[in-house]
Amino acid sequence: MKAVTTSPPPPDVDVVLPCLDEAGALPWVLARIPAGWRALVVDNGSTDGSADVARELGASVIHEPRRGFGAACRAGLTAAEADIVCFCDCDASLDPSLLVPFVREVADGRADLVLGRRRPQGRGTWPTHARAGNLALARMLRRRTGLRLHDLGPLRAARREPLLALGLTDARSGYPLQMVVRAADAGWRVTEHDVPYLPRVGSSKVTGTWRGTWQAVRDMRRVLREPVAPTTAGGVRR
Repeated sequence: MKAVTTSPPPPDVDVVLPCLDEAGALPWVLARIPAGWRALVVDNGSTDGSADVARELGASVIHEPRRGFGAACRAGLTAAEADIVCFCDCDASLDPSLLVPFVREVADGRADLVLGRRRPQGRGTWPTHARAGNLALARMLRRRTGLRLHDLGPLRAARREPLLALGLTDARSGYPLQMVVRAADAGWRVTEHDVPYLPRVGSSKVTGTWRGTWQAVRDMRRVLREPVAPTTAGGVRR
């Protein structure tokens, strides 16, 4: 008799973790992935052995040679299989276990996209220039979409298929904003909750300097100039 094989069931939740030289932070981050969830570490050209560390700790590793935060997030979303996909930075500044109530809110149908509003823990956790840039973008986002958000942080949760249907294209630091803008244009219910923001391990690749912050703001301003997308995009408008 021919043996019957079955594919393993998809994970409850996939957590996309964009990664560039985060070997020192990965043990802390991956230890806090909730049981039953799958960690998708997207290696974006690390030279410190991050991919090997992630693999040894049980994470699924995806290699994305195209540099850029958005490119890494897109690669992770494309590789995801779970119904609900989360995103989290891989630098130990955010605890992925905080995503549990975010996922519950999406699964229960109370929200389509849930974001974490970062609350710095300790002096110097969030540099003044980075916080100022984030505040300015939040105000521009409010004018563009009407969403009264305070942060464009990386901790977030949504359903995979609607996310894919948004057709996100930004390969750089504009990706998080593009997700929110297109979700708003599609009529998604977007909510925001406070989360503790911890001192990161290592140096920031985006907002660690005034120059990096300015480049991120430029990327996001470009996103805000995009034309309004059709309200049916994403397939969750009610």
